[in-house]
Amino acid sequence: MSEKKMTSSRKHHLKSLMLSIAANWIEQEKKDLTVAKAAYMAEHCPAPSLSGDQAALMETCKKLHSLLDKVDEERYDLEVKVGKANKEIEDLKIKVVDLAGVKKPALKRVRMSADAMLKALLGSKHTVNMDLRANLKQVKKEVKEESTETVGDWRKNIEDKADRKKMFETA
Repeated sequence: MSEKKMTSSRKHHLKSLMLSIAANWIEQEKKDLTVAKAAYMAEHCPAPSLSGDQAALMETCKKLHSLLDKVDEERYDLEVKVGKANKEIEDLKIKVVDLAGVKKPALKRVRMSADAMLKALLGSKHTVNMDLRANLKQVKKEVKEESTETVGDWRKNIEDKADRKKMFETA
């Protein structure tokens, strides 16, 4: 059976449905992220109690400094990890391009003599005129003469073979 093609209106309707579902997912993801941030902040960063004397405030400041140092260390570690991951991703992208191979453009045929090629490659340094045909070897063509012995009389060969056949038949 032949497969029926989808109409363009059906395609657009399905595409709009997929986009609306994706938009809903993104909104839900944003809400989940804000809730997760609020929970993390409540767990790791309790609200400081600012009531009390100067010694209690100094103690609170020292705690905040130690927490800031911890956060900075974590941030630095994460930045290094992300940097390594990004570098690895770039290396893998390069490998993928290498494995896929670079498509070479179709080469155009250029009519150019050997002298013109050497002049283009070497520039003004090239002064030798290359005549490629002058360097070829001269080969003399030999005519093979067929010997008359090989032609011979064909009847004689048949008679010899007939004698051999008789030898085998008598045995």
